[in-house]
Amino acid sequence: MPARNSASAPRYALAIHGGAGAAPRAQLSPEHERRYRIGLEAALDAGFTLLERGGSALDAVAAAVHLLEDDPCFNAGHGAALTRDGAAELDAAIMDGRQMRAGAVASVRHVRNPIELARRVMEKSRHVLLVGAGAEEFALEEGLPLVPNHYFRTAERLEQLEAEQRGRHVSDLMPAAAGTVGAVARDGDGNLAAATSTGGMTNKRPGRVGDSPIIGAGTYAKNGVCAVSATGHGEYFIRAVAAHHVCAAVEYRALTLEQSVHELLHEILAALGGAGGLIAVGARGRIVMDFSTEGMFRGARDSSGKREIAIY
Repeated sequence: MPARNSASAPRYALAIHGGAGAAPRAQLSPEHERRYRIGLEAALDAGFTLLERGGSALDAVAAAVHLLEDDPCFNAGHGAALTRDGAAELDAAIMDGRQMRAGAVASVRHVRNPIELARRVMEKSRHVLLVGAGAEEFALEEGLPLVPNHYFRTAERLEQLEAEQRGRHVSDLMPAAAGTVGAVARDGDGNLAAATSTGGMTNKRPGRVGDSPIIGAGTYAKNGVCAVSATGHGEYFIRAVAAHHVCAAVEYRALTLEQSVHELLHEILAALGGAGGLIAVGARGRIVMDFSTEGMFRGARDSSGKREIAIY
């Protein structure tokens, strides 16, 4: 499957994804498609408006992911996938390409917007990754909203969990069941940033952490090279150090961003048995969105006027 990309080099650009867990086209109802497109458009426009007003890439990706976390259609924040015990455990990461600063959280159960906590870890602590109770204690110290765990639960996610435990695949019920949300951006000053947030796998073992909060696996950004957010089979993305691989192939092997993303998804991960998708933005604002699954909920805008919302 060829990479989806923009053809010019815009001054600023934003791409988002809502997971590479799209069901087969024939199974996506018009109502589900409408809901996903509305959510993608809202997140894309919120982040892009900040870039238009001279805001930073970091602010843009955080704003876009925050909205996707609040949308129950997507597997992050409200509407996250559930563990085998019926609880939501959330992971998120954010990375600023200017100084390669990063912050991440994993296995949090009460933080309404994990991406905001990940940013606080980056900006207000001397750490990169906080997990579980320690992460939530830090959220309290920072005054971030905490909610009961049932806030994240939806009837559809409960139905998916029950179906998975009966041996029926969750994608038979609702798209994006194995998804993640993320954003990458280049701002008008040439700075890059990436952010990713997820509820992880349906029916996962409590304490399981995927690639999203692992810097270099599901999230990575480096000015002058690229910013990447991944979605898919997290264990494989961790083993491949996927997001870093994409950037390293551009920086050290002189591959184009399209070539690097294609190699990672369709050669390296495929050889391991993994599948998923990536969004990436290059140093000059070129966007690449590619996937090896049936589809990937995604959107992109740039300062040249290009705009895309797509699923397949």
